[in-house]
Amino acid sequence: MKPIVPSPDPDDLVSRLGRWSAGRGPLYLLLAARLRALVDEGALPPGTLLPPDRRLAKALSVGRTTVVAAYDTLRQEGRLVRRQGSGTRVSRAALAPEAPRAGDAPRVAETSNPLFLHLLEAPDEVILLSCAAPVEPPPELAEAYRSLVLPAGDLGYHPAGLGVLREAVAARYADRGVPTGPGQVLVTTGAQQGLSLLARLLLAPGDGVLVEAPTYPGALDLFREAAAVPLPVAVGPDGLDVAEAVRVMERHRPALAYVVARFQNPTGTVLPPLAGRRLVEAANALGVPLVDDEVLGDLAFGVGRDPLPLSAYGEVIAVGSLSKVVWGGLRIGWVRGPAPLIARLARLKALHDLGCDVPSQLVATRLLADFGSVRAARLRGLRAGHAHLRAELARLLPSWSCAPAAGGQTLWVRLPHGDGVSFAQVALRHGVAVLPGATTDALGGSLRHLRLHFLLPPEVLTEAVRRLAAAWAEYAPLTGAEAGEGRSASLQGITL
Repeated sequence: MKPIVPSPDPDDLVSRLGRWSAGRGPLYLLLAARLRALVDEGALPPGTLLPPDRRLAKALSVGRTTVVAAYDTLRQEGRLVRRQGSGTRVSRAALAPEAPRAGDAPRVAETSNPLFLHLLEAPDEVILLSCAAPVEPPPELAEAYRSLVLPAGDLGYHPAGLGVLREAVAARYADRGVPTGPGQVLVTTGAQQGLSLLARLLLAPGDGVLVEAPTYPGALDLFREAAAVPLPVAVGPDGLDVAEAVRVMERHRPALAYVVARFQNPTGTVLPPLAGRRLVEAANALGVPLVDDEVLGDLAFGVGRDPLPLSAYGEVIAVGSLSKVVWGGLRIGWVRGPAPLIARLARLKALHDLGCDVPSQLVATRLLADFGSVRAARLRGLRAGHAHLRAELARLLPSWSCAPAAGGQTLWVRLPHGDGVSFAQVALRHGVAVLPGATTDALGGSLRHLRLHFLLPPEVLTEAVRRLAAAWAEYAPLTGAEAGEGRSASLQGITL
C-alpha cells in the first residue's frame, strides 16, 4: 500500500477512511479503528503528521471531541504521539512498513476515491449510491454461459482479444458510420484497463493531460498514478467548453486529451455535433491524442438516432465496455483506434495478463449479436429509475436541484449550501454512500454537488432518499452560506 504523504490533506484522509462511520458503536471508537488500520497497513507511516483536531472534525462533520477521543485512544495504544505545539504524529514505534528511503523506486499508487473504496468494504447495510453499475445481470447473460462451447485446439492466450469478438466490436462501429477493422480493436478487462493501458503507453511523469472538470474520477486516478499534470477545462450545460479546450491544446500541447462526449460522467451532458467535430479536428491538427470514453454512450433515453461518436469526425481513440448495458461483472471492454496504436497496446497488455478470459469473450460476442434487445431492457429500467429518483428527491428534498438526464445512469445534484464532502460523511452515518462532486473536479470546483445513480430497485431508491433527507435535516442546521463559502475556500487545495 502506498503511504499517504507526510502531512495528508484532511479531505484525502477522509477519502481513505471510507465507510468508517457505518458500523456500530461510538463514533470515536469507529474512527479510531479505521485510523488504526491505516497505521498498521502502512498507509499512515511512522512520523506522519495528522490533521489538527478541529480540521479533521470539520471534514468528517463530527464534533471535535470525537476526533480528540479517537486520537487519544490510539495514543494510549502507542500508535500516535500527541505533543502541544507539534501536533499529532504516527508513532515511530507503530507497526508499519518502513517509509521509503530517498532514491528508492516509487511504490505503486492506489486509489483514494470513494467510488472505488466503497467497493472494497465488506458488505453492510449501507446503500451505495456512489458506484453506478447494474445491480443484476440480464437473463441473456446466464443463457449465453449455459450454451457456451469452448474452442478446440486453442491455447487460450489472446493478448489482443479473440478474433470473433474483435470483429463483432468492429462491426458495431461500422454500423454507426465509423469504418473499423478488427485490427483496430483491442479487447480489455473492462474500460478501466483500456484507460490504464493508454495512460501507461502515452504518458510520462510531468506530461499534461486535458481533462473535463468535473470528470470520471477513475480516470483522474490513472493520470495521477502516471504522475501526469491535469489541465482541466470546465463542463457546462452543453458539455465541454470546446473553445477553451482548443486554447489549452494550443498552449500546452498535452500528451493526451480525455473526454466523455455522450452522457458525460458525472454531469450527463451531451457534446453537440458541431462542437464535437471542432474538438476532433483541433486535436488532430495539433497532434494531441484524443480519448473518448464511450462507456455510457449506449444509454440514451430518447427515441430516434443516437448521437454520433466522436470517432465519426476524425482520428479518435475510443474506449468502451459492456459493463453499463450488460453487467459490471462481465469484465469485457475495448479500445478502438489506429491499428499501429492497437498493436502497441496489445504488446503492453501481454506483459500484464496475456489476454482476457476466453469464455467471457465468447459470451460477449454472442451478446453483441443481439445487443439491441439487451440494451432496450436496460434502458427501460434506467428510465424508470431516473423518474423515480427525481420524484423522490422533489418530494423529500425540494431544496436540492438537479436537471433531468438525457441518458446515462446518474443525476448531478446541487446542494443549496454546505459542500458534498462533509455532507457525504453525515449521509454515511445515516446508511447511504454518495459521491461528492469535489472528487471529480480537478479545478477544485463542484463542491456543492453530489452524483447519485438510479440503478437500484424503486423501494431501495425510496429508502435511500429517505435516509438522505434525514441526513440533510441533521446537516443543514450546521451549515449555511458562510459555512459553505469557508469550506469551499478550504477545499481549494485538493489535488486530483
